[in-house]
Amino acid sequence: MKQINHHIFRKALAALCLAACACGSASARDQPLQVLHWWKSASERNAANLIAQRVGAHGVGWRDAVVPSGSGVGAGIVLRSRMLANDAPEVAQLNGIVVRDWARLDLLLKLDTVAAAGNWDKLLLPAVAATIRYDGHVYAAPLGIHRINTLFYNRRLLRRLGLDAPATWAEFERIAPKLQQAGIVPLAQSSEPWQVATLFETMVLAEGVDLYRGLFHRGDVAAYSDPRLAAALRRLRAAKRWMGSPIRERKWGDSVRELAENRSAMMVMGDWAKGELLARGLAVDDDFGCAAAPGTGRYHLYNIDTLSMLGIRPEARAAQEKLAALVLSPSLQADYNRIKGSISVLRHPALAKMDACARASWQLFNSGAAARIPSLMHRMTIDETVRDAMVAEVHRFFLNDSVAVDDTQRRLGTIARTFIQTK
Repeated sequence: MKQINHHIFRKALAALCLAACACGSASARDQPLQVLHWWKSASERNAANLIAQRVGAHGVGWRDAVVPSGSGVGAGIVLRSRMLANDAPEVAQLNGIVVRDWARLDLLLKLDTVAAAGNWDKLLLPAVAATIRYDGHVYAAPLGIHRINTLFYNRRLLRRLGLDAPATWAEFERIAPKLQQAGIVPLAQSSEPWQVATLFETMVLAEGVDLYRGLFHRGDVAAYSDPRLAAALRRLRAAKRWMGSPIRERKWGDSVRELAENRSAMMVMGDWAKGELLARGLAVDDDFGCAAAPGTGRYHLYNIDTLSMLGIRPEARAAQEKLAALVLSPSLQADYNRIKGSISVLRHPALAKMDACARASWQLFNSGAAARIPSLMHRMTIDETVRDAMVAEVHRFFLNDSVAVDDTQRRLGTIARTFIQTK
């Protein structure tokens, strides 16, 4: 694999961006903030519109700049391209480790003053506060926490067939044939790379939390020869027979629709899918239920949505800081996360306003560090270049049944060595 000197790349990009920004014309003080994000589904749009309405009432304009793909894939490329073209947004959705990467470029606005004025250290959950800090400074305003390892299931279908939601993959394998015989797709799934990787990382977690941390947090090369990784790969391939035929590449919202329309029984997806089910008029505990992805009940595999302010236009700073402060108001936190399907980043949220799925997620996230697992796929760990290479390798394995398990393990291990060299 070709090695990349990330330090040289970062310095070059920073120099180019700062030069481009210095040449640009100043924006008017009352110009709305352009916000780069990837929220395109109905529920995501509703959540973004809520923020825009609330901050607009306080004199802060919000102008959407949506990443065309409708997912975080490629968002970094879009932002880098816009920076170099002297067309940078004032605000960008940068999640997890990506915040650190952009902070290293010295292109993000430090939000230390806002954080101190809002007493963020005591307002925010400690795990959230740690995520938005780098080198002693605050670089992002957190919005909500998503649980990635969530199993959504159609209560009406399971009830009709007298089936329970599976707690393990063995239980899933026992009920899947009954669903298939009834003409129901057991597991709604897309072949889109990031969606395949999302399912796969929950299967790795089901094989053992020590395995997951070794592979995706520590970059332990020896872990890539672990037989449990082979078992997770085989499980991913075996699960294809329960996904309907053919398995098409489609947006995650299409799988949600399949579940909502009683054509599939289950799907494994981050709890943004709950927001979409609610937007379709379905009710928690009546029409659908939330459980942990099989074998992962003790763990909260998560990512955190955050907004970072690009520190490139001094005249926008006041509005940027005001936006950062406003998104942490208790009322906005409660309403935004209810629509988005996520949970609040606050230490003392309005638990009474949460549904059963959200309360269970919040309680598990706050049960201790052992339960919290930062997600590989959703930008909470590992350099993006390395992560993208791993996703491509898992996707290749998923699509091509002739690719051997041990070959995929070796290739993933090679990618992990790159992670060790570049972190």
